[in-house]
Amino acid sequence: MKKMSKLEAVLWNIAFPGFTQLLTGQYIKGVLFVVLEFIMNVNSHFNSGIMFSFLGEIQKAEEILDYQWLMFYPCIYMFSIWDAYRFAMSAEEKYSFLPFVFGAYFVTVGLMLSPKVTVFQIHPGPIFLPMIFLIPGLIVGGIIQQILAVNYRNSNKL
Repeated sequence: MKKMSKLEAVLWNIAFPGFTQLLTGQYIKGVLFVVLEFIMNVNSHFNSGIMFSFLGEIQKAEEILDYQWLMFYPCIYMFSIWDAYRFAMSAEEKYSFLPFVFGAYFVTVGLMLSPKVTVFQIHPGPIFLPMIFLIPGLIVGGIIQQILAVNYRNSNKL
């Protein structure tokens, strides 16, 4: 299996869930992520929602998206990215999953709140608000990861 850097692994999976797994010879897992992404994307009308959002037609995006299908997307997406990261990380790294898990949680919450949130008369909608929520999710997960890693190192020194 091809070894790659953590950054390369994450960026390929951001481009499309499953790409890193396919590039590293993890074919079953890679195909599973690609198929799951395709099923969720088609059933939620995600690409149309992205297109309408980037064109500034947030209301159209909200109307065509199937939130029941779209709610699966953040968890599968972030899990596939973490799986790619995990493949490339060193064995000594602890709690690396936390930023990804909290990212998925926060994006899901952002998606659920998106129909109701308007900030300074700007309605970010179901694409941009979850993207914005990813940032605090990664930060919270990263902080918790660092705290737990320090505690782990200190407990092993005793």
